[in-house]
Amino acid sequence: MLQDMFESKGTFSFEVFPPKKEGEFEKAFDVLNELSKLAPDFISVTYGAGGSRSGKTLELADYIQNTLGIDTIAHMTCVGSKKEDLLAVSEQLNANNVNYVLALRGDRPADMSDGQYAARDFLHANDMIAFLRENTQLHMAGACYPEKHFESFSMESDLNNLIKKQDAGAEFFISQMFFDNDYYYSFLDKADRKGISIPICAGIMPITSAKQLGTTITLSGSSIPKALTDLIAAYGDNKEDMRKAGIDYAIRQIRDLQENGVNNIHLYTMNKTKTAREIMEGVYR
Repeated sequence: MLQDMFESKGTFSFEVFPPKKEGEFEKAFDVLNELSKLAPDFISVTYGAGGSRSGKTLELADYIQNTLGIDTIAHMTCVGSKKEDLLAVSEQLNANNVNYVLALRGDRPADMSDGQYAARDFLHANDMIAFLRENTQLHMAGACYPEKHFESFSMESDLNNLIKKQDAGAEFFISQMFFDNDYYYSFLDKADRKGISIPICAGIMPITSAKQLGTTITLSGSSIPKALTDLIAAYGDNKEDMRKAGIDYAIRQIRDLQENGVNNIHLYTMNKTKTAREIMEGVYR
């Protein structure tokens, strides 16, 4: 049980994604084989908007759980799903011995009309968590945002939403990526005072190219500290130097977290096995 890991020791886990192009999907198994050599505590697998790649998510999660023997968390989104859709996916997960999901609202599908969006079965992730808790045997994780979700009016509002997820049945949280640990420490303090008592995994994204940073910020809304912008300015024009500098930044960020009592690290690998290996070697050398 993942909860036992959180209570007994620190965890180091990975996120992977199913490639969008069918011709590249088989390479994902090579990625998983390489990552398994690093002995992560668990591996999460992302999910397409509206469940567009749910079958691929299940296939990778099945391989991680049953072939590699590593605990897996299958992402599941509800924004474009009916109740019966979630139950069908849940049955498939159960049949494949996949017991954990990261329950997310998800992004609105591009082809979803305003009427469909307004009439969706699940308005928020906590609604989905409560439904799954009531109707399945799945264990659920939720997402959290150290600098608040971009749609929330305030951090207080966002923390209230986390309480709803916790009360609905979430057993732990995995955070959105962040690049300034001070924001994360502040978030943990506020979450504790709010009454959030379940474990929280710190989500770390290594920035190995200047282009990646721009894309990442657009998607996550995370703040960029001066140390990282200075790094981009110094190495952004040199591909290999930028890669090394980004890995070093992630290593130093993780070490600082661990030295300050943050023992659950979730690495957004972007399916880059070499980067994941170098970060783990740097953290634990």
